[in-house]
Amino acid sequence: MIFLFVANIQKQRTTVLTMILPLMIITFILTVISIVVFIKYAQKFGFIDIPNERSVHKKPVPRGAGMAFVFSVLLVSFILILLDFNHLMRYWYVYLAIVIVFLAGVIDDKRGLSPKMKFVFILLATLILYYNDLCIRSLGLYLDKEILLPWFLVLPFTFFAIAGFTNALNLLDGLDGLAGTVSLIMLGTFMWIGYINHDSLMVMLSTLFIAGLVAFLLFNWNPAKVFMGDSGSLTLGFVISVLAIRSLDYIAPTAALFILAIPVLDTFVVMTRRIQRGRSPFSADRNHMHHIFYKRYEDIKYTVILIVYIQIAFTMIGYQLRDADNFLSLVLFGILFYIFLSLLDQRKRHRKKDETSIKKNG
Repeated sequence: MIFLFVANIQKQRTTVLTMILPLMIITFILTVISIVVFIKYAQKFGFIDIPNERSVHKKPVPRGAGMAFVFSVLLVSFILILLDFNHLMRYWYVYLAIVIVFLAGVIDDKRGLSPKMKFVFILLATLILYYNDLCIRSLGLYLDKEILLPWFLVLPFTFFAIAGFTNALNLLDGLDGLAGTVSLIMLGTFMWIGYINHDSLMVMLSTLFIAGLVAFLLFNWNPAKVFMGDSGSLTLGFVISVLAIRSLDYIAPTAALFILAIPVLDTFVVMTRRIQRGRSPFSADRNHMHHIFYKRYEDIKYTVILIVYIQIAFTMIGYQLRDADNFLSLVLFGILFYIFLSLLDQRKRHRKKDETSIKKNG
């Protein structure tokens, strides 16, 4: 009986891999073609990013290529649905929610969308997930005691987590190839978690977006020929949020926090610094992790690779902690947050300059 069970699992894995590889190839090719066409007509339809005081690039670049790779993923997903209708019956609400957030990004890339309206779209998508029981109900085990959210906090907390991470990834999209490459690390991790736990939704979403992102990065790596725009970053952030919530069936919540580390830490650090300076935590500036590293090294590729290595390190820690007690993991995450908060404190550099200036003038 055990041998039959193991054989059945191996057969399922082989079937999944057999289906995935052709779909990934189709997604890759379709994305490349879509981006080439997008670049050709971007200026005609007004999808151009004009540099401003917070931009690193100096010349106008086509912006909104997320429409190309997300559309390619959704189109190939439709092919999957034709091949496996049961997949649609089980997970239709996930694809519907993704489409809603994608539309918000497209509207924003085309004519602009206020932050409040973006949150409305994300809230609508979150409601669809919540009413189909894809939400955060537990914060995990702490000293052998599980912390369950009261029913009236499940939806607000789930929305806070999804909207927060979606916005965090959007803010990370500040250097050529950065958001896309960091997303690849996270998607690859969730793909593996889905694969070893036989979760077809996690495997299919992860692999198709990986294929689309790899194709996109061919055009987005420095010097970038195209930017993903909000149609890409919002959708990516939302999809990774969905995968993270889904992964809570298999790993500890704090392990997922480590896997999502760079966008989460970057947002926490930046908002903390703004509050310390008496500013709104939602105001724009050039104090994100990638801005600070770029100022120091003045090399976009090196900065991106450095941040990607940090993300890989956090991901490996998170995966090792997947079955660990959340209390110690949370303490470790808090320590690492404080380290980042101190390392990325630009006020110390300004204080040293002021002290040096005072000594010279004195």
